[in-house]
Amino acid sequence: MELAVVEKDGVFKKLSKIFWIFIIGSILGFILETIVAFVQNGHYVTRQGLLFGPFIQVYGFGLVIYYLIVPHAKTNTQIFFTSFVLGGVVEYLFSYFQEKYFGTVSWDYSNLLFNINGRTSLLHCIYWGIGGLAFMKLIYPHISSLDKIYKSTYFKAVTVFLVVFMTFNISFTSLASQRQLERRNNIAAQGKLDKFLDTYYPDSKLEEIYSNAEER
Repeated sequence: MELAVVEKDGVFKKLSKIFWIFIIGSILGFILETIVAFVQNGHYVTRQGLLFGPFIQVYGFGLVIYYLIVPHAKTNTQIFFTSFVLGGVVEYLFSYFQEKYFGTVSWDYSNLLFNINGRTSLLHCIYWGIGGLAFMKLIYPHISSLDKIYKSTYFKAVTVFLVVFMTFNISFTSLASQRQLERRNNIAAQGKLDKFLDTYYPDSKLEEIYSNAEER
């Protein structure tokens, strides 16, 4: 019985750490994209990746991949090129699945040299490589601090709450985006959920939240 409790506690520790890395990465991505958008446009432009909250999930998943794989690299050169490749793959896949399932893309690098179907590019892979170095120098050394608080009842409660919230957030965002694609294809609302989404999350609302998403 005691062994089972220890193993269960260990699983919670590992999963909660990965989840919090995802949250941190998503928020850092939102901050970064907001700053870049402000510099480019001269005014505030929303760069949310989800309907609710300051999250851009591609950065969250990117940071999780960094955490799981990049620390195995031994030198700065290995860290850079590992992050270079992993970041490009994550960026490409997110763009591909966004277009396939929701009919939109949030970035298009077709105008840049050495791009791959406009979904990622040499320049942005370099950014990911630099991001991997920054992760190892500035973030990774502090991740172990989560080990000191994961047994806290308050920490566990906040983690569970955020897991439920983010599950709802990602699921509801996906439903709203899929319904937007259906409206563009002139598919009528099939039930109460579709009608709710049409009323409270019409195209104009989604275009306001996802100001950089383009129809494909």
